[in-house]
Amino acid sequence: MTFTPALTFAFEIRARVSEPLHVGHGDGERTEFTPITGGTVHGPRLNGTVLAGGGDWSDTRGDVCALEARYLVQADDGAVIDIVNRGYYHEGRPCPDQFDGELKVAESGVYFRTSPVFRTDAPAHRWLAETVFVGLARAEEDHIVIRFHSVD
Repeated sequence: MTFTPALTFAFEIRARVSEPLHVGHGDGERTEFTPITGGTVHGPRLNGTVLAGGGDWSDTRGDVCALEARYLVQADDGAVIDIVNRGYYHEGRPCPDQFDGELKVAESGVYFRTSPVFRTDAPAHRWLAETVFVGLARAEEDHIVIRFHSVD
């Protein structure tokens, strides 16, 4: 019998970002930093705000962009949660539009996925640091929106 892990929607982060800052480039590579200036967290397992001051480092080689974001979330109960979120973005691959119910979470031909790790010592949120997650990301105006699903 084959086991297939299930994904369960936990929450969505809407991180407000400002314009990327060019850091440098090497042979076939471009590095940028995108400041995170705030945002919201909403979902069945976590609600709160994204604190200003974090950011996303990206290294683009060819048409593949490797991402590493680090930022803080403050839960509605005041607990602070550290997030390190790594992933990939690239276009032009054969993948369809993707929906979560009525919500379009990915455009056709766009692969934008993340793998976050959370840290906190708040007892109510310790489950975040003990669970594997997958993030389905998309860009919306001046926000990066990521729907986090726990791997069950």
